[in-house]
Amino acid sequence: MLVPLTTFVMIAVGVLGILSLGYLAINRLVDDALLLVTAVVELGLVVLAVVTAIVHRQVTGTGEGATMLAYALTLPILPPIVVFIALKEKTRWAMGVVIAGAFTVGVMTYRILQIWQTSGPA
Repeated sequence: MLVPLTTFVMIAVGVLGILSLGYLAINRLVDDALLLVTAVVELGLVVLAVVTAIVHRQVTGTGEGATMLAYALTLPILPPIVVFIALKEKTRWAMGVVIAGAFTVGVMTYRILQIWQTSGPA
């Protein structure tokens, strides 16, 4: 369950990053399409946090389960903050903030996947 979920989140975050990069290139601000993609990412991250909270005890290794859970609980906080900053920032670099947030979420989600694949149940 965790592998398809993290894959979905990484694809959704990739779409968010590419969309934000396109908006940055054409000097466009936050609109409904970007908010919709962000909402899909947020929904995936909330589900990921719940699933990770359920399965983190199955991870072997010192502190790996706690690290994975900490990442999963932190991730849902990032997209709303990033989009709020982008809404308040009225320059083209608002999309730069969204790109940085999408990259951060993608990296942390990939790290959750790494921990699960190396230290999770066989």
